[in-house]
Amino acid sequence: MVKNVKGAEILIGDLVKRGYLKSDVVIKAFLEIDRTEFVPEDLKDEAYSNIPLPLGYNQTISQPLTVAFMLELLDPDLGQNILDIGSGSGWTTALLSYAVGSRGKVTALETIPELCELGKRNTAKFNFIKKGVAEFYNIDGNLGYSKNAPYDRILVSAMAEKVPKALKEQLKIGGVLVIPVYNDIWRLKKEKNNDFYEEKYPGFSFVPLV
Repeated sequence: MVKNVKGAEILIGDLVKRGYLKSDVVIKAFLEIDRTEFVPEDLKDEAYSNIPLPLGYNQTISQPLTVAFMLELLDPDLGQNILDIGSGSGWTTALLSYAVGSRGKVTALETIPELCELGKRNTAKFNFIKKGVAEFYNIDGNLGYSKNAPYDRILVSAMAEKVPKALKEQLKIGGVLVIPVYNDIWRLKKEKNNDFYEEKYPGFSFVPLV
């Protein structure tokens, strides 16, 4: 992997300066997991631009600002069990895999078969699959993945019309779910069964959760 260190540092420095990147674990993940490895070949020169980029199949790799904002809301940490829905290019899966470390687990769900394979190949470049940290499934993310539940954290990277019931059920008490609902990003913390503390952040745009 050939990394444009200066390009990455400029992008990350800007996100830190603007307050979107804050925590050490997320900043380190952004530094170590190079976005260049997850964008199409003909868009490599745009990898460090703070814009979403097309992946095909009417899907995108999200804008770095948006990913940073969502990961900071999610607050991933070492050893956690995380569900990553709408994994697309695999970038968020790799970022989360770095954050949870060798004792953690990231389950990635992608409903488009070709993107599921793409995300798996991209994430494999960082050995997270070989180490058993990340695994990919080509299934409907609305249903979650009960086999690996309960989860400390659940990240959804596509727009839903409402929060899927299955995701609420598969979240641990004390766990956090971050999901776009229409053009707001919601952060839900599970206080107890069927009791969630909700925060909403407007002003974003996502492709639909399919």
